[in-house]
Amino acid sequence: MTDIKTDAINPRSAARLAAVQALYQLSMSESTPARIITEFRHHRLGKAIEGGDDTKVDNDWFADVVDGTCARSAEIDALVSAHLSQGWTLARLDKSLLQILRAASYELLARVDVPTGVIISEYVEVAKSFFDRAEASFVNGVLDAEARTLGRIKESVQ
Repeated sequence: MTDIKTDAINPRSAARLAAVQALYQLSMSESTPARIITEFRHHRLGKAIEGGDDTKVDNDWFADVVDGTCARSAEIDALVSAHLSQGWTLARLDKSLLQILRAASYELLARVDVPTGVIISEYVEVAKSFFDRAEASFVNGVLDAEARTLGRIKESVQ
């Protein structure tokens, strides 16, 4: 995995992208959230690659998303599972895509201080960093359905 380069995005967006990467690393290792957060803070967050400028990352937001997603994993996985198409399971999802949905779902559940449309849009953009249009649309659809269930929106986010 390379250092996280996020020059073109704001500190909170950079934190979300980094959180998804940290959650992916956690899913592939036997590490703890605290160790991964420390590793990212010391070795990845804000580091430039390919000669770019250092990036500003909202470290507190990053830690909150990683810790919160891990702490509420059972609740989050139930929420995501409930909004997958029939025949789909968490195990069937790409591991990166799953981490995007988990982080976004955490924010939908816990961060009522952030507008729903912002959360959905931010994680659709994260999905575009890793995947093609189809996966980004999938993320949008799942998060839109979750937000409706949670009472955070009454109409679709475009």
